[in-house]
Amino acid sequence: MEQYKDRIKQAETRIFKVVFPHTTNHYNTLFGGTAMYLMDEAAFMTATRFSRKKVVTVSSSKIDFTEPIPADTIIELVGTVIKIGNTSMEVQVEIFQENMYDHNRKKSITGTFTFVAIDKNGKAIKIT
Repeated sequence: MEQYKDRIKQAETRIFKVVFPHTTNHYNTLFGGTAMYLMDEAAFMTATRFSRKKVVTVSSSKIDFTEPIPADTIIELVGTVIKIGNTSMEVQVEIFQENMYDHNRKKSITGTFTFVAIDKNGKAIKIT
């Protein structure tokens, strides 16, 4: 991993969104499925930026929802490569929430996604 330190840093992906009412559940908090969709999207961008190859999601690991995220909140998704194999890599995505009108920020959701690099025929290929 040490030899990829700069590449990992350059591939880090940050996305900001606002939690609008159409993305919330009946508790007026971010719907879990929407959060997972956004996390997979951020992880995909991170994996692509790191490998510069076509990648596909092969699994998602433990996703911890530690804080509900209310509507009208700004969220930041941060994707980071945390493990590199021959053809696969793991990307951790964290979602931070912040109130629009103060400086409070807290980590609310964390999950890990595994991607495999593929060729034009959908066969696994080396990442590096």
